[in-house]
Amino acid sequence: MCDNHDRLRSNNKDLQSVERQLDRRHFLKKTSLGIGALALGSLLNTEKAWSSIGNSNGAIDAFTRNKLGLPHHLPKAKRIIYLFQSGGPSQLDLFDYKPKLVDMFGKDLPESVIGGQRLTGMSGSQSTLPVAPSLFKFKQYGESRAWVSEIMPHLSEVVDDLCFVKSMQTDQINHTPAVTFMQTGHQLPGRPSIGSWLSYGLGSENENLPTFITLISKNGKGQPLKAGLWGNGFLPTEHQGVQFRSGKDPVLYLNNPDNYDGNDRKKMLDYLSELNTVQHDAYGDPEIQARMTQYEMAFRMQTSIPEVTDTSDEPEHIFDMYGKDSRDAGTYAANCLMARKLLEKGVRFVQLYHQGWDQHIGCPGGVKNKARQTDQPTAALLKDLKQRGMLEDTLVVWGGEFGRTVYSQGQLTKQNYGRDHHPKAFTMWMAGAGVKPGMSYGETDDFSYNVTKDPVHVHDFHATLMHLFGIDHERLTFKHQGRRYRLTDVHGHVVKDILT
Repeated sequence: MCDNHDRLRSNNKDLQSVERQLDRRHFLKKTSLGIGALALGSLLNTEKAWSSIGNSNGAIDAFTRNKLGLPHHLPKAKRIIYLFQSGGPSQLDLFDYKPKLVDMFGKDLPESVIGGQRLTGMSGSQSTLPVAPSLFKFKQYGESRAWVSEIMPHLSEVVDDLCFVKSMQTDQINHTPAVTFMQTGHQLPGRPSIGSWLSYGLGSENENLPTFITLISKNGKGQPLKAGLWGNGFLPTEHQGVQFRSGKDPVLYLNNPDNYDGNDRKKMLDYLSELNTVQHDAYGDPEIQARMTQYEMAFRMQTSIPEVTDTSDEPEHIFDMYGKDSRDAGTYAANCLMARKLLEKGVRFVQLYHQGWDQHIGCPGGVKNKARQTDQPTAALLKDLKQRGMLEDTLVVWGGEFGRTVYSQGQLTKQNYGRDHHPKAFTMWMAGAGVKPGMSYGETDDFSYNVTKDPVHVHDFHATLMHLFGIDHERLTFKHQGRRYRLTDVHGHVVKDILT
């Protein structure tokens, strides 16, 4: 009898497929998922969950929660533009005004201020750490009376829309781990980025474009940027950020090969989908479905990308507002304009990277040059969103991975100084959806070296960002290698004082 069964099994491919699906590993995997889904559904009790939030004005009824039960509460933000200034902008030369430093020019930074903090190897061996006041003049602007450096004249016009967070802190003192930490919540590579978490939790508003898109200023110099910064980590592959490049091919390998008209592309994808469906039914690997989703997205992007990346129909006054560089594809100004267009088309998360803020030497000239490249288009983006009524539900974030030191790295002169990395006190700002406008939150000491009031850690920033999108950062998790992970790891508190 056994011999007959073995012969039957060896000659019957359908039976072999069934047995593969019912082997111990796949049986446990599939049944556990099924039972778990039933249990989760009963535990969530979605109607009860929503009613516990409150619905006095009926606004909550406008939302249909997705399969993850999101949003957890009424969101203020629908979309985000994150203007990442790579290299560590000097808060002392931009936003954190410290007038008392003028009288301390060249004096050694007191040990009581350093307080045993870690220094980098680039300045830790210096015999002295001379105080370097900013060369730039500061003034107060707007009804909020926010202090802004003279090298940011355009941003000074919109300070009443900004919420400055002057008490940011991070755990990392070197670029690669610090940028990774800011973008993924962990200093080591391999974790999902912020955009991937939002894509996974909230999904897309446009099936013809990626949920998460990255734009990098062309000809950037400075610390290198790696794809892991907008990577999906252990989340399903379809939540990977897609980098748009300048030039005629914004997305590589999207166009058809030469001499191929693409008329049978849809038919080919349909056949491929059938093969992938058979494979998925046999093994239940979710990455097979993710790959199918990516193929279908790529097909739709062949028609959607040329339209959304074409700015030729923008009126002259828009180009004038963003500045002359906005006509040069791939510049920071052009990417700011592109970001607004992408949001209009339903892209949820647009990340801009602008390199070159790492001024260890020649800080005054370097930071002034970076301000020249970014000041006007950043302010224009805020004005543009506001005039279109989009700033109400669009979150705009500006900042780098850490700040700079008050002491000079290298030789200090009356006209020049360098600044080393400083993780324990730096400035970021936010604007738009759900953030209090015209506010400065947190304080630093007279040296912009230590936070003296209302510290905000990177984990707190992430928790607050997720909250604005209607997400409880402690509840959006993903199980990987036996543990449930989240963007904020096991940390983070929502900074409620900066929220409307």
